[in-house]
Amino acid sequence: MGSLVKQRVLRTIILLVLGVYFILPLIAMAEFSTRGKNDTRSLESWTSIVDDEGLMEALVNSLLLSVTSAVLMLVLLVPTMAWIRLRLPQLQRLVEFLCLLPLAIPAIVLVVGMAPLYAWVNYFLGDSPLTLTFAYTILVLPFAYRAVDAGLAAIDLKTLAEAARSLGASWFTVLWKVVVPNIRVALIGASLLSVALVLGEFTIASLLNFDTLQVQVNLLGKRNAGVSIAVSLLCLIFAFVLLFALSYVGQRRRQTVVEE
Repeated sequence: MGSLVKQRVLRTIILLVLGVYFILPLIAMAEFSTRGKNDTRSLESWTSIVDDEGLMEALVNSLLLSVTSAVLMLVLLVPTMAWIRLRLPQLQRLVEFLCLLPLAIPAIVLVVGMAPLYAWVNYFLGDSPLTLTFAYTILVLPFAYRAVDAGLAAIDLKTLAEAARSLGASWFTVLWKVVVPNIRVALIGASLLSVALVLGEFTIASLLNFDTLQVQVNLLGKRNAGVSIAVSLLCLIFAFVLLFALSYVGQRRRQTVVEE
């Protein structure tokens, strides 16, 4: 009993320390972004976010990039990993190496390699910021791979797939109605990581001359630090909301499994 109490106390202390560690910078950002003239408080920096057309356009671009990158990542990664686990397990190490490779390559090096390719991409598809979807999909692969791999490892994929196939289900049906529902939390986690990375990415967008949120935040920081901090704080709050949403979905999923 004493050991249990000690564990709870230790867990509480750790949570409090981590809470202070994460919350204090947010409070400092909120305090700085609400500073007005003559030591007063003002929401001018926050209201300026909506009035800045360039910032709003960059925000929309980044949100669209987050969605398109996450969708393309899932479309490429989930069928490939499921097929390899079922039919070609000998290639699992090779695919893992290829997916984790972008993690070992600096972003500046990736840009140097992508720049000639993007000259052709811009020629055929135009210079829309949404073309960064291809670069960001590669960039998020290492993080998304681990999340999806953990989800697939937690289920008996082979048994589920064989059972569905024996009942006449096609491979697409197996993937959509059997695999995806059973790794839903892992897919949400991979998507969350993708969204957080895309919203915070600066180097590739800047060097390829695309207008995204972080590029605009960098420019704002040079002429209006208050608005820049306010936008950064909004991005962090958005990421925390997504994290809590993921935790809620994961908790509901576990409760459903227990009830069944």
